[in-house]
Amino acid sequence: MTVNGRQRLSDTERCVDEVIRRVGKTITLGLPLGLGKPVRFVNALYQRAKDDPEINLHIFTALSLLAPAGSSSLEKRFMAPFAERLYGDIPELHYARDVLKNRLPPNVQVSEFFFKAGSYLNNRSQQQNYVSTNYTHAVRDLVDLGVNVVAQMVSPGELHDAPGMVSLSCNPDLSLDLLPRLREREAAGTPVAIVGEINRQLPWFGRDAAIPEDQFDVMFEHQASEYPLFSAPQMAISPADHLIGFYASTLLKDGGTLQLGIGSLGAALVHSAFLRHKHNDSWRAIFDHLKVAEHFPLAEKVGGTGAFEKGLYGCSEMMVDGFLYLMEAGILRREVHDHADLQILINNGDIGELVSLETLDVLRREGLIDSPMRARDVAWLTQYGILCDAVEFKGGRLRIGERSLDADLDDPEAREAIAALALGERLTGGVAMHGGFYVGPQQFYQSLRELSDADRDLICMTSVSFINHLYDHRFGNQRLKAAQRIHSRFINTAMMYTLSGAAISDGLEDGRVISGVGGQYNFVAMAHELPDARSIITLRSTRETKGAVVSNIVFNYGHCTIPRHLRDVVITEYGIADLRGQPDEQVYLRLIRIADSSFQQGLLAQAQRAGKVDATFRLPASWRNNTPASITKAFAAAGGQDWFPAFPFGRDFTDQELVLGKALSKLKSETATRRGKVWALLQAIRAKDDEGRFTELLKRMGLNQPSGLREKLDQRLVIHGLQLTENPPDTGNSKA
Repeated sequence: MTVNGRQRLSDTERCVDEVIRRVGKTITLGLPLGLGKPVRFVNALYQRAKDDPEINLHIFTALSLLAPAGSSSLEKRFMAPFAERLYGDIPELHYARDVLKNRLPPNVQVSEFFFKAGSYLNNRSQQQNYVSTNYTHAVRDLVDLGVNVVAQMVSPGELHDAPGMVSLSCNPDLSLDLLPRLREREAAGTPVAIVGEINRQLPWFGRDAAIPEDQFDVMFEHQASEYPLFSAPQMAISPADHLIGFYASTLLKDGGTLQLGIGSLGAALVHSAFLRHKHNDSWRAIFDHLKVAEHFPLAEKVGGTGAFEKGLYGCSEMMVDGFLYLMEAGILRREVHDHADLQILINNGDIGELVSLETLDVLRREGLIDSPMRARDVAWLTQYGILCDAVEFKGGRLRIGERSLDADLDDPEAREAIAALALGERLTGGVAMHGGFYVGPQQFYQSLRELSDADRDLICMTSVSFINHLYDHRFGNQRLKAAQRIHSRFINTAMMYTLSGAAISDGLEDGRVISGVGGQYNFVAMAHELPDARSIITLRSTRETKGAVVSNIVFNYGHCTIPRHLRDVVITEYGIADLRGQPDEQVYLRLIRIADSSFQQGLLAQAQRAGKVDATFRLPASWRNNTPASITKAFAAAGGQDWFPAFPFGRDFTDQELVLGKALSKLKSETATRRGKVWALLQAIRAKDDEGRFTELLKRMGLNQPSGLREKLDQRLVIHGLQLTENPPDTGNSKA
């Protein structure tokens, strides 16, 4: 097929042939993180490598997404219908499945710099091939690795009044910087191939993400085989998560900047920000009930309690679906502009969103325009909506249609005419959201596709090096970035946090990698460089491991992601620890204060033995109520499920799956130890459902009529798990 004078191939085998013709059989393939992988082309190339051992294929990427399958027989029964419903129409990444099954052929290697959390914890090949790098260094490392092929899914421009263009949409993050580097390699004599794969399901984004189609050497298009986008389902927000999100929402500064990560803690923050803006009286009542101002004065010092009148600006490597909800709620609406001097004037309140003659006077005073105005002044003012689009500069005068106006701002008559005929209404061209990549639920993708042109233009998907660094970039220098990112709140999650102030977010002390550093280090470091910025690390105070509850606030740990000299703000469900600039004793005590009370005395004793806390210090009574029971009480007092639902933004799980998921999770917890397994089996053997209360749930698991010992035991285990939780409601067959 020929589109806009360029050939698009409709056969993936021909695409593979063309790539091999261009670069040969030694292929180092760079693929986008997450969603933007061109699955049809990649599967064809991988299959060719499997069939031809002369091909040496090295895939360098991150976050290779696969539908969940489960490991135990019960998990597989639970996940199979769910996965078929969400992912049944999406082709699977064949190399990723083979990686998971440890069956890659010897001529194929896969290296990733970020894993789906925990997915390869016990996969030796991936642990060995993992590349530890900052997100912003991935392009450098790809080039050093010798990447000669890059492939990416794109959205076609002809459907969006942009013929000859394609949108990198979900993944301009690395590609915007990598593609020019590949062309440099090509100019130096190294053969390269850049491959695009058209998918009309992919939402269109313009601005930085829209690039000429002729930047690609090969473009695959086959509309009949286009597929839905891989989704990340909404996860439940627990009461503890909601409290963490609430505390984080108290630190948001109206008129500020927000960076946010994926997961239930990020979703909890978004929900509490929504409550603060839309239901401020109720939000303030919770603020007062928790005595936030009294216990954690940082909230009033750097945050706020009012609605977001000025709005927030989003600047985040990942545009999570929460940013869209914030935009819809009128919270994410502080627009930034790509001119540092203009942005500083806006920040200082010298220029407002609405345009007036005073706007021109301020710009003239600051030396940004002259009087009389010149051609370059008119072009610049028109670019930002200060003068309307119809204004032209001809013969030293302003022209609007047939009217000719004097450009002298000191002439009263000229000023009157300019005000009446030439001024725009408000500043234009601003961006409310800079994002590097996105992954989310199907509802999110549909909402992105349905954005109005005006709302879509408020979002700029762009380079991660522009977002995650303060260094100069072709999309903006350090001065511009600092002007845009006022009162930044960089909110990220950790698995554990040491009393000395180090965050453990990506790995274990035995060296195994859970996920990767991604951009977390960049954002934490940036928070210490930008005026009025804060890094906020959120984590749950405890977790369950092998059937036992353990603290996530630890004395020390043999691995860290963020070193202690970058400590700043830490939030658990028990409050806020303000650590920046504090002496070690205060850091230790403030972290102990927000730890679970079951572990506070032990942590204090370790700190005192190490000489980090005065030996005479005793835990105040006000600290010693950090218990799950207090969370339940605080959650109920705050409105419980009425104000803090488990799924405030929709869900993909059916009612039955929620009940079963809770039961299976409880069962998994009960069987985490050998003793627990034996006890659970003994209980399961006696478990019965004589009243038929669980019939529909057992049908969902395919265990209503078990045959054979294995199925009968699985049925009894499910009944036991359901009995461990509360009696289920009449779930029927309703869906979320």
